[in-house]
Amino acid sequence: MAELPIAAVVRIAKKSGAERVGSDAAVALVAQTEEYIAGLVKEANKLAMHAGRKTIKEEDIELAVKSL
Repeated sequence: MAELPIAAVVRIAKKSGAERVGSDAAVALVAQTEEYIAGLVKEANKLAMHAGRKTIKEEDIELAVKSL
């Protein structure tokens, strides 16, 4: 079951230029987005732990984005 609301992801897609988003595409977009976020958080968590912290900070996210 998806954690992100499909409607919110469709809204983002439309704001990004999509005229219409099919229901199957919306489900796939949510799944891929959740997978990307999970990978990003895993990498950011590694960076935070390496810095001796349990809390992920903005800088960890920014570095994680660059490494993916």
